[in-house]
Amino acid sequence: MPSSAPTKFILPDLVSDCPFQPHVSRHRKQVTTETKKWLFQGDNLVGKIRDRYHGLNCGLLAAMVYPTAAYPQLRVCNDFLTYLFHLDNLSDDMDNHGTMTTADVVMNSLYHPEIHQSPRIAKMTRDYWKRLVSTASLGVQQRFMETLDFFFQSVTEQANDRQEGAIPDLESYIALRRDTSGCKTSFVLIEYSNNLDIPDEVMEHPLIRSLGEAANDLVTWSNDIFSYNVEQSKGDTHNMIPVIMNHHSLDLQPAVDLVGQLCQQSIDRFMNDRAQLPSWGPEIDRQVQIYVTGLEDWMVGSLHWSFESERYFGKGGREVKQSRVVNLLPKHI
Repeated sequence: MPSSAPTKFILPDLVSDCPFQPHVSRHRKQVTTETKKWLFQGDNLVGKIRDRYHGLNCGLLAAMVYPTAAYPQLRVCNDFLTYLFHLDNLSDDMDNHGTMTTADVVMNSLYHPEIHQSPRIAKMTRDYWKRLVSTASLGVQQRFMETLDFFFQSVTEQANDRQEGAIPDLESYIALRRDTSGCKTSFVLIEYSNNLDIPDEVMEHPLIRSLGEAANDLVTWSNDIFSYNVEQSKGDTHNMIPVIMNHHSLDLQPAVDLVGQLCQQSIDRFMNDRAQLPSWGPEIDRQVQIYVTGLEDWMVGSLHWSFESERYFGKGGREVKQSRVVNLLPKHI
């Protein structure tokens, strides 16, 4: 353990390390306005939860990670991402029973949309799902449901750890975090947002899966670095940094630096996998290229957005992006 508690830490320069160029959809303002109307209608969001939405800037995230989507698809993607943050905020305050109940409501809304459940989250789920299935391929629909199911299973496991005050070992954490991130479902929306219909056997190819994992790891581990300050102030240990501090007996800054190195390695892994992709014929290759570019958009877009949102650094995101210095918040457990 550190001899004296640190008061700040330095972020790794992940923005410079990422070799891809950010893009922003021209539909950004429109989807932001429409999603906000959808989210706030009736009593979908009230009180503190509604306040959290304002600084989130989710419309910018959607516009950066699905920059080529047509407006109707981008709107569904933005609704889903906003809804995912809403679920994440809800699950932060839940025990494992609460997350399982929410999971049942959401998954039943997808598998049985004709059965009208009354909870607000069920109505929201049915609404965006109805719009998504109107143009999504059957493969996309199936992958969306499967990956969202994995998300809920892993969030329930995370809630168990939180209740028991347990810090998982590194390997278990990495496997769990790939699901709690919501990235797998968000990456399915790359296919949806670009009207792709890539065969299952191509999506399950080891290199395609490895590319998705590398992108997921970069998005997720960089997010752990950016969200660490807020999470440590609440005593939340479901984060790569405390896992590594615990696993390797490291102080804060060396642990942050190590997570930064792992992020760089995930970029290298992605570039290496991308260079080795086989050919499946002109049409499938064209669609695979769009999908892989979508993963790149997610990697670079999420990095830049993290400093534009108030979720991690309050109103000081741009300043932190320049200085890379994060002053630790006091703990309020």
